Amino acid sequence: MIYQIYPRSFCDTTGDGVGDLEGIRRHLDHLQWLGVDAIWLSPFFRSPMADFGYDVADYCDVDPLFGTLADFDRLVDDAHARGIRVLIDWVPNHTSDQHPWFVESRSSRDNPKAGWYWWRDGSPDVPPNNWIAAFTGGPAWTWDENRQQWYLHMFLAEQPDLNWWNPEVVEAMHATLCFWLDRGVDGFRMDVVHLVGKDPALPDLPPDARRTNVAHDYPGTHGFLRGIRKVLDGYPDDRMIVGEVYILDTARVATYYGAGDELHLAFNFPPLYAPWDAGAWREQVDQVVQAFDPVGAWPTWVLSNHDNPRHATRYGSQARARAAAVLLLGLRGTPFLYAGEELGLEDAHVPPEREVDPGGRDGCRAPVPWTREPDHGWGVEDPWLPWPPQAAERSVEAQREEPGSMLHLYRRMLAARRGSEALRLGSFSWLEAPPGVLAFERRPGPERPSGAVSGGDDHRVVLVNFLPVPVPVPPGLVDAFEVEVASDGSGEGRPFSGEIGPDQALVLRPVQGRISKEPLNLS
Repeated sequence: MIYQIYPRSFCDTTGDGVGDLEGIRRHLDHLQWLGVDAIWLSPFFRSPMADFGYDVADYCDVDPLFGTLADFDRLVDDAHARGIRVLIDWVPNHTSDQHPWFVESRSSRDNPKAGWYWWRDGSPDVPPNNWIAAFTGGPAWTWDENRQQWYLHMFLAEQPDLNWWNPEVVEAMHATLCFWLDRGVDGFRMDVVHLVGKDPALPDLPPDARRTNVAHDYPGTHGFLRGIRKVLDGYPDDRMIVGEVYILDTARVATYYGAGDELHLAFNFPPLYAPWDAGAWREQVDQVVQAFDPVGAWPTWVLSNHDNPRHATRYGSQARARAAAVLLLGLRGTPFLYAGEELGLEDAHVPPEREVDPGGRDGCRAPVPWTREPDHGWGVEDPWLPWPPQAAERSVEAQREEPGSMLHLYRRMLAARRGSEALRLGSFSWLEAPPGVLAFERRPGPERPSGAVSGGDDHRVVLVNFLPVPVPVPPGLVDAFEVEVASDGSGEGRPFSGEIGPDQALVLRPVQGRISKEPLNLS
């Protein structure tokens, strides 16, 4: 399981109201207790913060807001000492307009870095094509008076796009990867990595391609990904990359794994937007199975992140958020958790005068509360964004003390994954279930016969009730299975009753001695 940390919102140790690297380091024991395998740090590089770090001014240094390179090195060393790997964000599509590379590029058409970005001639009144920038909804082009040309930016004007067809850009960006790999980083989450390859002709997109960053899927990108993969493959200890491939088509996302020579993992975003509905979720899982399995791609699953409303807010109740946690951690693939998800945090209410993000994503970035005190362990009572709702009750301190809390549910579910090869790596298959309920089983992979580990009971069944009423389940699971994890904690360690409660999810394991190698029949 990979745990995403948005550094600004994790924990402050300097009193400025903004989280920092030392704040992350001080809470590594909590992450180890929870059962985290790896952390992914959103950008902490030097930046003017037009897009809160995704506008990078120096890929090889820490912004003083977050600390120093020495702070980063201590964080990596302490994480590794606890068996936690460290991934960092890498932003290959664009830099800040204050990055020295762009400062040189825009200074003159004759500058050695003139071709490091996308520049086009034209009239200052007509952009070179119809591409639309994220956040602004306006043209993805800005006219530069000095060069008397347009430059391309798929996001803010302060984020000019790099030209990856220039081999000097490729070499320079590969060098930034090596800088962090040499410091012991275990891998990278690669921001909008599907955008790095662009048709050199920069043609207009069809009129229905309203969002350029979603519609863009140029075949030449795959060659750049293979080059990136070679850099990581040159390092020992299984360095990895997970790509933000923001294309809302699962089959197209699967192509970014290549033939095992591009991304190790790719985010698949349609499930993030699925409503709390059994049919919608079954469709999403089926799409992943159909697109990923034939090419040997390993899926990822995510419910919340720094770009979208938290799922506890979207689904409308803590009961549903609990059931979703069991679903997420029961599916075949690598789950990603967003910091605070394990606390059931909801989006903060951010009044207009405190809004700061150009994409309107402030609510999901509210600071993580660590204690019940008014400063919630930050040293300041009014950090850079308002606290999420019920911050004291949902703090780490309060939930650590309450065995029935959301935090303890995540810990039990992660322990169940660690203790079961079937849940970590095993096969997936649907089971027949009543309307409104999803049921699936996980068994060890073909290389390990069923019953080969965990005392002969390494076979799990996951049930998720999306309805607000209890539902009886066909009797095939009764007597032979007991409850290992329940989203509300009820009945754990006891035989399955045959009924799943409202908005409840269960992980069932066989009663010892009753494991079956045959497919389940719930009729």
